[in-house]
Amino acid sequence: MIKLCIFDLDGTVLDTIGTIAYYANNALEKNGVAPIEVEEYKYLVGTGIANLVRKMLEFRNCYSEELYGRVYHDYDTAYNADVAYKTTVFDGLREVLDRIKSQGIRMAIVSNKPDFAAQTVITRLYGDGYFDFVTGQKPGAPLKPDPTVVLSVMKDMNVCPEDCIYVGDTSTDMKTGKNARLFTVGVLWGFRGREELLENGADRLAEKPQDLLDCIATLST
Repeated sequence: MIKLCIFDLDGTVLDTIGTIAYYANNALEKNGVAPIEVEEYKYLVGTGIANLVRKMLEFRNCYSEELYGRVYHDYDTAYNADVAYKTTVFDGLREVLDRIKSQGIRMAIVSNKPDFAAQTVITRLYGDGYFDFVTGQKPGAPLKPDPTVVLSVMKDMNVCPEDCIYVGDTSTDMKTGKNARLFTVGVLWGFRGREELLENGADRLAEKPQDLLDCIATLST
């Protein structure tokens, strides 16, 4: 019986790629570096802001500690000023999440996005308290795919692995779910493709939001 769904944020419950690309490219251009195509950011994101900025500069073959510091500062400052700019909810997802909630299933968000940004953008797009628990990257806490935060959420909610599923859109998410011994659902409306998700442990793929309901129904029988 599924009692808890733990979701990734970027590319899973919110389409944030336009937001990330907008602020990242502004930071690059401000520091004399050519912008990067939006689609490329789908393969640069997923492991936190520090790794994102490093990958951006490596993509442009211009990494240095000094440049990294400037780009990181410019990106972080602008992004935190309006984290929801250009961000949207994926078509049909809110209705599916409403139905999951109506079944008495709790929902949590565990993201590698900085905690302030995760809390803010979820509240702006879904409303305060829509999810039962939301957490992003916090100082001293390991990033996914380390399962520490996921396991902590499950413990706090008194849910065992058999009663929980992990939903995400990247290899990092699938590894996170497997590291926490959870059934993993890879969503295909996010930032990565079918092959990556399956190769990294997806137990099931969801091509559209409705598939999440079908998956929960199957696991609850």
